This record gives sequence, structure tokens and C-alpha cells, in this order.
Amino acid sequence: MGSTKKVLALDDVSKTIIELLQEDGRRSYSDIGREVGLSEAAVRQRVQRLTESGVMQIVAVTDPMQLGFHRQAMIGIRVTGDARVVAEAVAEIDEIDYVVIAVGSFDILAEVVCEDDDDLLALLNDRIRPIEGVLSTETFIYAKLQKQLYNWGTR
Repeated sequence: MGSTKKVLALDDVSKTIIELLQEDGRRSYSDIGREVGLSEAAVRQRVQRLTESGVMQIVAVTDPMQLGFHRQAMIGIRVTGDARVVAEAVAEIDEIDYVVIAVGSFDILAEVVCEDDDDLLALLNDRIRPIEGVLSTETFIYAKLQKQLYNWGTR
């Protein structure tokens, strides 16, 4: 089950392109090109290579509350058996936007975005707990999202 994805070597120019897009994902290729000393076409090609390789994604980040999703939570899941198999099943659930296999009190952490508490309860009881290998869950409801950044840069 290990990943066979080829790791893309990043030079300083690619790292700068990533950092510029983290600051402003709508920045034009020509503007980036002026900043890094490449043509617009060369920047477009690098961005395409970075996205196709999985090094980065260019997405619109939304505020779930403003879109009618009033309940966010982190669910800690304890499993019996192979946590990778359970994590794959959990990741298939649409309401779950983040799945991590962890080491510690929980085997899996899953972030959920739901419309309300009824949807959260249905998600837990009807979709997560019935997954084979799920031993128990603990839900941490978000009172307020204090900080969430996507601009951690590159090394």
C-alpha cells in the first residue's frame, strides 16, 4: 500500500513560485515570471508540473459557515486491525475533508464539515461507526476556528 509517487526535486525558482502562489493564488504567470526571471510560458509549465506531481494544489478556500455548514468537528477514531484500511474507508465519505493516520490516543483523525448537529450525528452513527474495524470514536466540536494558514512556505 506504500506510495509509489515520484518525488519532484524543487529548485529555488520552483520554491519561490510556490511561495508566491501561497501569498496570492490568483497571481498571474507573467507577474510571477517577472519575480523569478522566467517567461510566462515557463512559469505556466512549472506550475503545471508542480500540480500534476502532487507537490501543490491550487484551490479556493471557503468559509464553511458562510456556505451553510454550521458544524465542524474533529473526530478521533480508534480502530482494530489495519488503520490504513479504515482510513481509506473514512476518506471516501464526502463530509470528511481531512484524514490522518495518527500515532497516539487515536489511530485516525478526521475533520468533518456538516450542516448541523443532526447531520453530524447521522454521519457518526450511519457512516463512520459501521465501518469494519472502527472500535470507538470521540468527537471534538469546533467552537471557533482561531487560525488556519496555508502559507508555510518551502524548505
